[in-house]
Amino acid sequence: MDDDARLKLMQNRIIKSYAWQRDIIVPLSKEFDCTTEELEELFFSLFDLDSLENLHGTFDSAKDICLYQKFNADLRLCWFIDTLEILPREKGKDLRYKLVQEVKNGKSYEDVLKEGRLELFQLLKDEAKY
Repeated sequence: MDDDARLKLMQNRIIKSYAWQRDIIVPLSKEFDCTTEELEELFFSLFDLDSLENLHGTFDSAKDICLYQKFNADLRLCWFIDTLEILPREKGKDLRYKLVQEVKNGKSYEDVLKEGRLELFQLLKDEAKY
């Protein structure tokens, strides 16, 4: 077996693993409306072996970051914190972190977002009282 064939075999072992297929390949191929094989080939050409081995871990950590940013946008925290400067950065950070944890613990995003809006309103009222 030559080096290219060995590399392809090792890449396949990584990307064909159950966790990769469940968490990355199958969901993304549906989102991109492509076959799993097309997505696998794309990843083979984009990433070297070391990157492939580490990619699954970065995928999991990116979910939290994306969720954090989604709450930031949906609650318009960048407006209240950065533009209007009426809410301290630390309070916004704490609120986002709390909401992300609730979603990770099984609550639906929509329910947590509603709770977050109520908590944000209370934070704003607290700031108005000095």
